[in-house]
Amino acid sequence: MAALQNKVAFVTGGSRGIGAAIVRRLAADGAAVALTYQGSQGAAEALAQEIVAAGGKALALRSDAADPKSLTEAIDRAAEHFGKIDILVNNAGVFLPGSVEEFSLEDFDKTIAVNVRAVFVATKGVLRHMAEGGRIVNIGSINALRVPFAGAAVYGMSKSALSAFVKGAARDLGPRGITINNVLPGPVDTDMNPADGEFGTFLHSLMALPRHGKPAEIASLVAYLAGPESSFITGADLAADGGFGA
Repeated sequence: MAALQNKVAFVTGGSRGIGAAIVRRLAADGAAVALTYQGSQGAAEALAQEIVAAGGKALALRSDAADPKSLTEAIDRAAEHFGKIDILVNNAGVFLPGSVEEFSLEDFDKTIAVNVRAVFVATKGVLRHMAEGGRIVNIGSINALRVPFAGAAVYGMSKSALSAFVKGAARDLGPRGITINNVLPGPVDTDMNPADGEFGTFLHSLMALPRHGKPAEIASLVAYLAGPESSFITGADLAADGGFGA
């Protein structure tokens, strides 16, 4: 039997990049997957159709992670459609670069709304649909621990907030047998952070493994944390960063 057979997963920002890789991996491991998207409707619906064509179950839902009402409604729709939610992956995120002295309050608020508040909103919203043994996985960033370049102070701050959140939430949810953890990717080859180019080469110079990661490599760690073998891991930050933070 597949590791996630009869499980239901909800993945925010699941239409492309790391999110799409997570959706594919959880579906391959047997889970029914609801994925949210904001602007990439075509990609999201194509991914859901791909999973269904392969014999799985998937549902694409439009939702703005920065809008608590929209996000909560998407969670409720997924739970109604599939009957429950066993796994939450808080993947949606934004990276708005800029130095502290030039960073606008508008961009600050958007960063916090998506990278921090949405994690709280989704976690709170999913708990009423989640039974004992549930799994919550946040996609953080190794920049929560190391920011060796200018222009990422606010992004790093937003991701570091998740580290404290999972430590506290692990205590709250432990009596229910629900685990909550962060995955901290390093540079991963996506449209938003391509391996090719001058900045990619600079990032490689900071790493023990001088290359970008693959989305599937992040998805494999998420799948482990979502599965039965990780039941004794909670409140943790797990890096998948090629030694960026070493």
